[in-house]
Amino acid sequence: MNGTSLFFVKMGHLMKKQLWLYGLLFMHLCAWSQENQPAEELYSRARAEAFDHKAYKKAIELMVLANQKAPENVDYQIFLGRLYTWDQQTEKARTILKTTFGDNPTYDDAALAYGSLVFWDKKPSKALEIVDKGLETNVDSESLWVLKAKILMELKENQRASATLTDALKHHPKSTVVRSLLQNMGTGTYRNEVGVDYSFVHFKEQFNEPWHIASLNYQHQTNIGPLIGRLSYGNRFGMGSSQFELDFYPRLSNTFYAYMNAGISNDKGVFPEYRAGFSLYANLPAAFELDAGLRYLQFTDDSWIYTFGLGKYYKNYWFNARAYITPSDNGVADSYALEARYYFGGPDDHVLLRAGTGFSPDNSANNVLYESTSRLRSNNITAGFRKLLGKSNVVYSELTYGRIEFTSDSKDDQYTIKVGYIKRF
Repeated sequence: MNGTSLFFVKMGHLMKKQLWLYGLLFMHLCAWSQENQPAEELYSRARAEAFDHKAYKKAIELMVLANQKAPENVDYQIFLGRLYTWDQQTEKARTILKTTFGDNPTYDDAALAYGSLVFWDKKPSKALEIVDKGLETNVDSESLWVLKAKILMELKENQRASATLTDALKHHPKSTVVRSLLQNMGTGTYRNEVGVDYSFVHFKEQFNEPWHIASLNYQHQTNIGPLIGRLSYGNRFGMGSSQFELDFYPRLSNTFYAYMNAGISNDKGVFPEYRAGFSLYANLPAAFELDAGLRYLQFTDDSWIYTFGLGKYYKNYWFNARAYITPSDNGVADSYALEARYYFGGPDDHVLLRAGTGFSPDNSANNVLYESTSRLRSNNITAGFRKLLGKSNVVYSELTYGRIEFTSDSKDDQYTIKVGYIKRF
């Protein structure tokens, strides 16, 4: 090796040593800087690492230092416990959150964090004890009410879950999360209900006689969802007929529930001879609800209808958009509806406004027209009212105006009045 080459080799070794020393110095400076940052700044950086970058280990490192600097700060302890949970260090999370809750049993965030961890650890009964303890001194905590309801749902205690959400609504009447959960929880503390309703359908010119539809319903709240039997009588075109249906709304998880329907009639000129339906519903974040399903009606021919819906709770309001798509040899029949509800109390206290086009297979007043609607149109608007009287009585009514196309050059006005009553026990 000549002198020039030896010089460059030595210089290379020297530069590597210097870079290593500079790196070591930089690490010490960073550690010194981090250790000398105030706890509040460490907490802020830890939140950024956790929420913006999902860098839980880095966030944990920062929060350990923050807790050393401010061991009296309960929020720092809780956040560190949550970080351990998200990083799947369950034992460390349990140790810190259990201690924090034990030292601060009246602090709602301590109960919420520890109760959530125990619930996720598949110990719902223990989690319920923690949440109840937290609610003793934090009755206004929306998060604790919601967690309690979810725990009770996991324990298949739907009636208690519904009652819990009803209590939560008294403290948080504009809570979209509470309303979203409560809407699908059934009849509260009552396991049974009997209901009757009647629809009067009048046409301006098309038919001389009005249509009449009456129904008797019985609902039983099972451990996984309401089961409903319905007997309907209809008189259309001077003919009378009856139809029997079963509806079931099984809750599959805290996120998903389903709708199932089956029905049979003795006269397909008034009701479909057979009917069936299925929809899967998903409760999404931000109080959204999405569903998709299928309906089947058999009059003379079979009709298969695909349905899609999107709902959203916002404060005291509920908005829903729905579509029905029916492929056939004559083309595709499509039906759309937009509905808005304003809740002035619990789930049985609201007014509604609905506007739509086309025919819905779920509307018993008009589904007899379904076979001939693939190329015909209908526009309708509905106003409705529903009210809980006392603790176990519900009354409701709807008024609908529709402009129906029977042939390409024949249209008529349709007026429908529907009233109903429900008794729970």
